[in-house]
Parts: sequence; structure tokens; C-alpha cells
Amino acid sequence: MAAKGDVGGWDPELVRSLMEEHVPFNKHLGLKALQVTPEEVHLCLPYRAEFVGDPIRGALHGGTVSALIDTAGGAVAFLNVSANERVSTVDLVVDYLRPGPLADIVAKARIVRRGNRVIISNVDVVPRVGEQYVIAQGRGVYNVARFDP
Repeated sequence: MAAKGDVGGWDPELVRSLMEEHVPFNKHLGLKALQVTPEEVHLCLPYRAEFVGDPIRGALHGGTVSALIDTAGGAVAFLNVSANERVSTVDLVVDYLRPGPLADIVAKARIVRRGNRVIISNVDVVPRVGEQYVIAQGRGVYNVARFDP
């Protein structure tokens, strides 16, 4: 799959397709890309009963929330590298602020810093239904590795 070649030169529609259709884990989760730009990526995790982590309280499993955070942060990082660079997660910090509702949730990721070897993103997870409260916040650190094609 080709890129335009400049830093941040990946075609957002290509990245949308990668996120939704070509990464098997994302496809398994049913992730949907709502917004894909080099500045911000919004990914939706549609609710499924298999994602329940606490059936008594009625809350999503934290692992599904952290997977969404890592994927959104990685996607926005990927949009900010060139065709001869790849990104991989080196560190992920997740702060769970409220129980995840048994509903669709959305991760909103943006770049905080981009260096020669590292990209840092911040991610907020909110309910899709429109409430403005934040369920979880994440910070991802992604290694930028160059290779010669």
C-alpha cells in the first residue's frame, strides 16, 4: 500500500480502510473510523455484549477501552509518518475515569509531540450518544522506525 511519501502524507481514506478492514483485530472489534486526518482520528467501538467486563454494574471491560485508545493513538501517529517509517507502541497509559457504558464509545486521538524517533498522542474516550463527559483518557508513546524500501 502506497503513501504520498511526505511526513503526514498518508491518504486518510487508505488509513480508514486499513483501520476498518485490513487489521484483523480491528475488524474483529468492529471499529469504525468516524474522522481520519493527520490532526485527529475518531474511532468508534460499537457496543457488543462480549465487551461487558462487569455485568453487575453494567460496565465495559477495561481491555476493550484500552484497545480502542491504543488503536486510535496509533492511527493518528501513523498519519504523521512517511512511507519509509513505521510506528509501534512503546508505552500506553490509560486512566479510567468512569465506568464505560454499555453503548457505543468513541476515541478522539490527537498528536501532542512528534520527534525524530517518538510520537506522543493523547486520546479521550467519550460516549457516542453525545454526552460530553470523558470515560477514559490515554496517552500513547509510539516508536518511529525508519527502513529502506
